[in-house]
Amino acid sequence: MAKDKTTFTCSECGGTSPRWLGKCPSCGAWNTLVETVAEAGAGKNRLSTPQGYAGLASAQAVTPLAAIEAQDVARTPSGIDELDRVLGGGIVEGGVVLIGGDPGIGKSTLLLQAMDALQRAGLPTLYVTGEESGAQVALRSRRLGIEGSQVQLLAEIQLEKILATVEATQPSVVVIDSIQTTYSDQLTSAPGSVAQVRECAAHLTRMAKGTGIAVILVGHVTKEGALAGPRVLEHMVDTVLYFEGDTHSQFRLVRAIKNRFGAVNEIGVFAMTEKGLKGVSNPSAIFLSQHSEPVPGSCVMVTLEGTRPLLVEIQALVDSGGPSPRRLSVGLDKDRLAMLLAVLHRHAGVACMDQDVFVNAVGGVRISEPAADLAVMLSITSSLRGKALPRGFLAFGEVGLAGEVRPAPRGQERLKEAAKLGFSVAVVPKANAPKKPIEGLTIHAVERVEEAMNVVRGLV
Repeated sequence: MAKDKTTFTCSECGGTSPRWLGKCPSCGAWNTLVETVAEAGAGKNRLSTPQGYAGLASAQAVTPLAAIEAQDVARTPSGIDELDRVLGGGIVEGGVVLIGGDPGIGKSTLLLQAMDALQRAGLPTLYVTGEESGAQVALRSRRLGIEGSQVQLLAEIQLEKILATVEATQPSVVVIDSIQTTYSDQLTSAPGSVAQVRECAAHLTRMAKGTGIAVILVGHVTKEGALAGPRVLEHMVDTVLYFEGDTHSQFRLVRAIKNRFGAVNEIGVFAMTEKGLKGVSNPSAIFLSQHSEPVPGSCVMVTLEGTRPLLVEIQALVDSGGPSPRRLSVGLDKDRLAMLLAVLHRHAGVACMDQDVFVNAVGGVRISEPAADLAVMLSITSSLRGKALPRGFLAFGEVGLAGEVRPAPRGQERLKEAAKLGFSVAVVPKANAPKKPIEGLTIHAVERVEEAMNVVRGLV
């Protein structure tokens, strides 16, 4: 029996090579070539070819941009407020959403709850499961307290049968759980391979754009946390959501990495309960520790996640170290911590050369914006001197290498959120100082790091 011809396909760009190479010849990525079975007649009538994508939209004449009528896309609320926030207001007709996350994080649970809410609102829905039997999904719905649900369920992994069922039932929203288990008869490679994931996603995208049916794809993630499959999968869809959080914690974050219909980096906060995922209306309470009295090494800042301001507690512990002191940060950039310690020494006279410095963002949140700089420096100074910052104190602002305190974007919204939650004293960059006073909030505007340190010394 003749051996099947094999080829090597890049998991990043989808490029092919007749033999294994350490570096992809198409995109230059290293160690991304995976052995697959070569397809007979590859490239004919396939959506991965330029000719295949021509079917996604009917041919139109060239039109000036100003002459095209642009209307806001209609959105359908999913019944879960935090999910609607991440999606940009709701599910869009004909939109394709890809949601990924670690196993057991709650992807299927959230989507089952959303499908039930949509069905109860009068929209026909279809839940396609390829990883579980219908009985398993029904048992989960009972555990979640979803009684008498009329969500249509299909346990199938063959793409052609799924498309035929969608055409016959005409639902408004379809969930594919998951895209890695779906396969097409037109390809001989196994489900989950680069070719199968790319082709199945392309067919489902074409179906969504042609019929106006919203499609939600569940995606697996690799051990590094990235979505499994070719990178072109993320380019095909309209929205990419990531489920974040520790399976040992009850809280989950859903973050929008890409959204053609809303804000990027928007987050939704959920709590895992016995009855499924529940939205958290005041997420700042999660990231603030409950101290009966102020403690040294703690400083609260306001960070922006998409359009939402969140109050997060930054904790620092400075302890005597050995000849090679440690610098460790959790939830913050480690290289930036080393830079801030150098600025603190040079411009504020606070030396930590022989001290171990540990910095943590409470609640497992990851802060990537530089507006946390000032709060980190104040928490380090507070821990080093053993003096707690006053109750109701917060700070934010970017710190430069010259010791200047730079403004943070949308400072007014940050301050208003802090005042709403009862904070009374704020140290902020001078450019973020509001023109009109905010009731209940005393604001100290500073231009340099040494000014901020002097203000804090006067408050303690």
